[in-house]
Amino acid sequence: MDFRLDRDTSNCSIARTLEVVGEKWTILILREVWYGSSRFSDFERILGCPRNLLAARLKMLVEEGILATGTYKEPGARSRPKYVITPKGMDLVPAVMGLLQWGDRYRADPEGPAVLSRHRGCGAHVDAQIRCERGHAVQVEDIESIPGPAFRMRPAG
Repeated sequence: MDFRLDRDTSNCSIARTLEVVGEKWTILILREVWYGSSRFSDFERILGCPRNLLAARLKMLVEEGILATGTYKEPGARSRPKYVITPKGMDLVPAVMGLLQWGDRYRADPEGPAVLSRHRGCGAHVDAQIRCERGHAVQVEDIESIPGPAFRMRPAG
């Protein structure tokens, strides 16, 4: 019998990750932080996200340790928070790059992608790739899923 059919999925890492970043505004905030935005007003202007949703998503990203807050002050104004990506947030960049790459291939405008990702060091195109821990490029068909340390079968009944 295939172990995957009766496994307990309550501790799935993908499902747990989607609880944090599986909502449109959250991913778009991360995109904008990655592109260099750091202020609430910038996110609001660029994204068009309702203020209450934007505030809630930013708060959650800070609570999860994906973003951190600092402060900035414009002349004559009070101090306000700015948002910066943390190392934990940087670990999401490959996932966001994967979404961007898929979108560029299947959902871009007929003229092409709106934004191109280039290696600052040499100018070459950047794309998301899957590699094993030994550095080999791995094709999707060569990925094997096996039970891990937290694997559980679904209770009988």
